[in-house]
Amino acid sequence: METSPSRHSAAPEPSGALRLMEETFGFLHSAALRTAASLRIADRLVDGPRTAAELAADTGTDGATLHRLLRLLASRGVFQEDGTGAFGLTPAAYALRTDVPGSLHSTVLLLTDDMFVRSAADLAETVRTGESAFPRVFGTPFFQHLEADGAAREVFDAGMAAFSGPLDDAIAAAYPFPDRGTVVDVGGGRGGLLRAVLLRHPGLSGVLFDRAAALHEPLLDEEELAGRRRAEPGDFFATVPDGDVLLLKHVLPDWSDEDCVRILRSCRRALAPGGRVLIVDAVPAPGNAPHPGKELDILMMTALGGSTRSPAELDALFARSGLRYVRTLPTPGFASIVEAAADACDR
Repeated sequence: METSPSRHSAAPEPSGALRLMEETFGFLHSAALRTAASLRIADRLVDGPRTAAELAADTGTDGATLHRLLRLLASRGVFQEDGTGAFGLTPAAYALRTDVPGSLHSTVLLLTDDMFVRSAADLAETVRTGESAFPRVFGTPFFQHLEADGAAREVFDAGMAAFSGPLDDAIAAAYPFPDRGTVVDVGGGRGGLLRAVLLRHPGLSGVLFDRAAALHEPLLDEEELAGRRRAEPGDFFATVPDGDVLLLKHVLPDWSDEDCVRILRSCRRALAPGGRVLIVDAVPAPGNAPHPGKELDILMMTALGGSTRSPAELDALFARSGLRYVRTLPTPGFASIVEAAADACDR
């Protein structure tokens, strides 16, 4: 007597198979997006839709292949093809323009750069060994590579500024900063977050603290901030300037647990009585729901050997660093504000 196939031998559901294929083609989606960003296609559509042939004439590319590239991106919601074969902007393409507030153009170029793509291609070895792929692929740790390669440093700094910049005003508004005191932006790069905090809270002064190489284009030159801010180079593994609020935005995911404890202990030593340490990062919640922090976690794992951390994992780092968890505040973006204070038992 014939029996129906068991659930283990049945063919995959069509929807599941299509989803799997879509995931498999992800590397082509990011490669197409990088190409469009490199050619500044979005900038060339500001005045309205244009055909691939017209865009090819501007970009020195082949019209037929450019059309195929844009057709793929249009199927993903990046650009839109009309009935005449012309391509126009969508909300996603608008964010790819270089001339708009909150542009992600530099971020796209960073996250699709060889630094991350080649590291991700070695993911299987990272999973096998638990070690970052970047030193295996490039011959040196990530930040040493940036120190030695000026072009890579520029790509990184511009991409990180664009990636995190849209969060700055939201963070400055979401957290109840004190009326008076000193805010230290630890590893703050160009100082976009510190700038937003000081503009919103005129009674505060601020210190932008980072490696000297990262302080070459600070965003703190507004006349309104004169006398209230300074930039100070240094090594946050060794020491951090004293402050009432210490900001760590997109810093801890770059580092291992042991390195994070060293950074947090430096912050603890610098923290004024009653002060706070604010961790601003993607904090993925347990469960199966999508969250940008889960993709960022793989990027950190392969390129830098760090990770995005859950609330429990951050709490464990605090406990080792003389800090205690206080609360987590949401922001309109993908990141949360995790607040920590000095542990009363810490000496």
